[in-house]
Amino acid sequence: MKSKRKTDGLIKSSVQAKGIYDRIRKIIENSRGNIVRAINTEMVAAYWHIGREIVEEEQKGKSRAEYGEAILKRLSDQLTADFGKGFDESNLRNIRYFYMCYPKRDALRHELSWTHYRILMRVDNPKARSFYEIESVQNSWSARELERQKGSLLFERLALSKDKKGLTKLAQKGQEIRSYDDIIKDPYVLEFTGLSPQAKLYESTLEQALVDNLSKFLLELGKGFTFVARQKRISLDGDHFYIDLVFYHTILKCYLIIDLKVGKLVHQDIGQMQMYVHYYDREVKQPDDNPTVGLILCEDKKEAVVRYTLSKDNRQIFASRYKLYLPTEAELIRELNRERLLIDVKNSEAWLYKNEKALNAVRGGLQAAREGRVRKAKEDYTKGKSFWGLCPK
Repeated sequence: MKSKRKTDGLIKSSVQAKGIYDRIRKIIENSRGNIVRAINTEMVAAYWHIGREIVEEEQKGKSRAEYGEAILKRLSDQLTADFGKGFDESNLRNIRYFYMCYPKRDALRHELSWTHYRILMRVDNPKARSFYEIESVQNSWSARELERQKGSLLFERLALSKDKKGLTKLAQKGQEIRSYDDIIKDPYVLEFTGLSPQAKLYESTLEQALVDNLSKFLLELGKGFTFVARQKRISLDGDHFYIDLVFYHTILKCYLIIDLKVGKLVHQDIGQMQMYVHYYDREVKQPDDNPTVGLILCEDKKEAVVRYTLSKDNRQIFASRYKLYLPTEAELIRELNRERLLIDVKNSEAWLYKNEKALNAVRGGLQAAREGRVRKAKEDYTKGKSFWGLCPK
């Protein structure tokens, strides 16, 4: 009996020791993290002040271009002699450019390190730079994650469907999630899977690679997503179907179903996704959930297949291409320009469809005028103009 009490006491003592160890470990880790952040904040502030001194000194001799380079050379030699590494001419140029990009010290974010700012300075578009800065802070991106998002032209991909007002808002506030369109990109860049674009690919291989790199895939999907399931089975009258990946979006409060396709998208793929979405809406979705979203990720797609398979008022099912490598900026820009053109065509078709009544009324008025029915011509023409007033000129 004594032996049992002694054993129980040792176990309890061990548990308590582990508890105090975990608490102390957390204190130390938090303290170290705070020290690193404080050092980064001070480093960024110091570099800003150094950059200002260099720029203001250069402006005294701005009529001579060689004056600035002479300053950098002299400073680099002196600072390196006094403080060691970190003050070569290249870094001093970065520090000078840092001040030029951020002339207002109040605009600096203490959450961002010098490495973050070096990446941001390489973004030429001020709106894109502002977007990446906001997103880095809001989503606690590491410098590596920021580099990856910049390299995949995330801003340009999100800006694809935005008008001028929406683009400005994206730059000033970052990505705001208010509709299904806000969570869909085209293309998706999946270079983190490590799969070769030239190798023979199977859907199961792609799925496994995405699951193995889930945190990176969630980064590519964007904010608000949580992983729910893979190969989710649904049974209909004894037949079993398997959904590749299921996520839940915590901001929009809806399920996102992903179906992976190797090769070109066909209309049967869209039909299958429609079935999955309807099933989730009727059998899985809770009363306070919004309708389910279906996303087909495919190597290639024909817009006509998507357009004529889905209804004109479709808002739930999307088809996007994926790339297994990080394209060059030129390649991605070509892709985005192509998508932008397709969006313009799609919007034009929607505009014409919505204003079919206006066109028919105007045509009726013209026909009546030709036939001498003046009263009817005026009525139809007036009706047509009232419809047309809803349209852009």
